[in-house]
Amino acid sequence: MSTRRVAKCQSAGVAPAASRVFRPVRAQAMDNTTPKEFRSESAAAVAGLPFTTTPYDNYKFAPIRESQVSRAMTKRYFADMDHFAESDVVIVGAGSAGLSCAYELSKISPNTKIAIIEQNVSPGGGAWLGGQLFSAMVVRKPAQSILDELNIPYEDEGNYVVCKHAALLTSTLLSKVLAAPNVKLFNATAVEDLIVREDKSGEVVGGGKYIGGVVTNWTLVTLHHDTQSCMDPNVIEAKVVVSSCGHDGPMGAHSVKRLASLGMVPQVPGMGALDMNTAEDKIVNNTREVVPGLVLAGMELSEVDGSPRMGPTFGAMFISGQKAAHVALNVLRKREAAAAAAAAAEKVAAKEALAA
Repeated sequence: MSTRRVAKCQSAGVAPAASRVFRPVRAQAMDNTTPKEFRSESAAAVAGLPFTTTPYDNYKFAPIRESQVSRAMTKRYFADMDHFAESDVVIVGAGSAGLSCAYELSKISPNTKIAIIEQNVSPGGGAWLGGQLFSAMVVRKPAQSILDELNIPYEDEGNYVVCKHAALLTSTLLSKVLAAPNVKLFNATAVEDLIVREDKSGEVVGGGKYIGGVVTNWTLVTLHHDTQSCMDPNVIEAKVVVSSCGHDGPMGAHSVKRLASLGMVPQVPGMGALDMNTAEDKIVNNTREVVPGLVLAGMELSEVDGSPRMGPTFGAMFISGQKAAHVALNVLRKREAAAAAAAAAEKVAAKEALAA
């Protein structure tokens, strides 16, 4: 290399060619069938360093056709849609309250058919982090019981415990829910409306209006109704709906806002200002069936009750969800008993008509 070229390289902060290695990588290096060709041109080989061997060297997958992948996904998804078109319980929202509801319900009633509808691609809501995007999650006692049950370690600070990362609790809870054979999560799916029926016979809920399921659509479709032509939704019937959509937001408090527009709840005062000590007790104690067939859990309750927000403490979310599971199961049992009684009465009436 000329003196001028060396000086130019040094002034630019670049090593002269003599100290650098210029070796073109051949086209075969990008060919997945010749990994050794690629390795021979690696930086380690050029530098004269020994290869690092791993259990995954020369790894090769079993062959597959692209259509097999497509069919593997679609046939299972549509089989799930068919199976859960009539569900026992639909849970709207897979945040901390919705997931803990599904977990508790699948535990106490493993034969109950549970569909979870979550508008986001990733379930978990705001429970992947603590307050202000911090990692740790604070849970006030005695709500640490769910961490104990899930074998999640924490630091005991007296009246509260601290989980080192919110994602540890949320991912563990989510894995339990997804592993339950009676639960199906439909994520990237939005609830656009509620199915509202009139119990004219009085045999379902004793008369009046009741919730009979949810109206669903792909979230991306829901978000673009104003930019496209009409795209009609789908439906899932349910004996009980548990709504845990969170407090008001772009798609939050959806069920409460819809009930208010239908006149099925008298007023929606909205969530109150932050008061941790008041808020969490109220959320758990007010978890209930607000209209026939619809149970509210988590922060969505604050919209209809006007209760305060609690900020970055999460115990009430998990315990409200667990309580909602028991409330929903009680409602479900009542609905099933009413349906059985109506069927028995109909059978007796038909028998009497034949005898006459």
